[in-house]
Amino acid sequence: MEINAGDTAWVLVSAALVFLMTPGLAFFYGGMVRVKSVLNMMMMSAITIAVVTILWVVVGYSLTFGGDTGHVIGDFSVAGLKGLIAPEAVTGTIPTLAFVAFQLMFAIITPALISGAIADRATFRGWIAFVAGWTCLVYFPVAHSVWFLDDGAGGWIGDKLKAIDFAGGTAVHVNAGAAALALAFVLGRRVGWRKDPMRPHSLPLVVLGAGLLWFGWFGFNAGSALSAGTTAAVVFVNTQVATAAAVVGWLIVERIRHGKATTLGMASGAVAGLVAITPACGALTPVGSLILGVVAGGICAFAVSLKYKLGFDDSLDVVGVHLVGGLVGSLAIGFLGTAAAPSAVDGLFYGGGASQLGKQALANLVVAVYSFVVAFILGKVIDKTIGFRLSEDDEVAGVDQAEHAETAYDFLAAGSGLRGHSAIARPAAAAEVETDTEKEGAKV
Repeated sequence: MEINAGDTAWVLVSAALVFLMTPGLAFFYGGMVRVKSVLNMMMMSAITIAVVTILWVVVGYSLTFGGDTGHVIGDFSVAGLKGLIAPEAVTGTIPTLAFVAFQLMFAIITPALISGAIADRATFRGWIAFVAGWTCLVYFPVAHSVWFLDDGAGGWIGDKLKAIDFAGGTAVHVNAGAAALALAFVLGRRVGWRKDPMRPHSLPLVVLGAGLLWFGWFGFNAGSALSAGTTAAVVFVNTQVATAAAVVGWLIVERIRHGKATTLGMASGAVAGLVAITPACGALTPVGSLILGVVAGGICAFAVSLKYKLGFDDSLDVVGVHLVGGLVGSLAIGFLGTAAAPSAVDGLFYGGGASQLGKQALANLVVAVYSFVVAFILGKVIDKTIGFRLSEDDEVAGVDQAEHAETAYDFLAAGSGLRGHSAIARPAAAAEVETDTEKEGAKV
């Protein structure tokens, strides 16, 4: 097929939008942690960009899209992106390198999502080792299984089983959510969990991050159409509708349970809606997307509290939002899918029976179990060899200082510059730090 300039431009712009999601995730997660962990949280996303990009060029794209081996992984036929810079290297109506760039951004953000589950307590070296290992052992084969389509000779989930995952509910969110749960068990609970207040240090950063994620997600979902046409338009609208509805669903549950609608709840609800619509955005009508959004927002709002009942410390609710939200969205295809939508599959409510629902459930169950097991084993190996869990002293002092010799905010410097002014005019944290310092000086 000939290269279409409009389709190529759309995919390249979408790739840039998806890339923006990882810095957005860094802000989102960075705002949710305590002040002593901000930089480390952002660094965990940033280093993922570097590590996964290198892996993708060397072997990742080839193992994901370079032919098929046993319907579970690719081969090394285009390792190093061999031959893909040639003018004749075309995927559909776009240059293959445009497709390479677009899919790279998915490979980057997937392991970055996992980092939220182990905030405040992971060594940086351990995280780097985990990203490299998990991406190769889990993401590449799962993405191949879901998205490598070749008329029945491709990946077992998308091409053989015919389970639908338009933009990553299974390959990205359920995959990352299951690994996040495994690492929460491997690293254990934070010091003071359930006893000390561990509130977000900056809700404005959380809202900024959520806004960037929402903006970038249009590229994530609509860009997966790989062309600028009707499918992209349907997916774009469905993404917006479901996300807005999920905000409402989350806030309703929050209001009923706690009596208040919070800023953090609004941001989390938006992300839950984005996660849920991701696999289903090409299978639903706008009304179906609205229903999915409200349901997903409400379910995820309940799910984030399960960690307290079950006793695992998922720091930033990766399991409750991404694993649960991804499952809800994937299963919704089996209920709300319609042949009138681009994915062209009727679900239970449209007379299609339970067949598609069974396919969706099987695909997600296998991916979740595989990702959990591999992540758990890999995490244990890393912890026993180079060390994954931060020491208790370093955790209490702050992972930013312990792992990076930096702090996000220099309260002491800010306080010294404001001496002589009323404490009311100073940031509360700066005033507290300065007061404690002055007390220690008085003792000496």
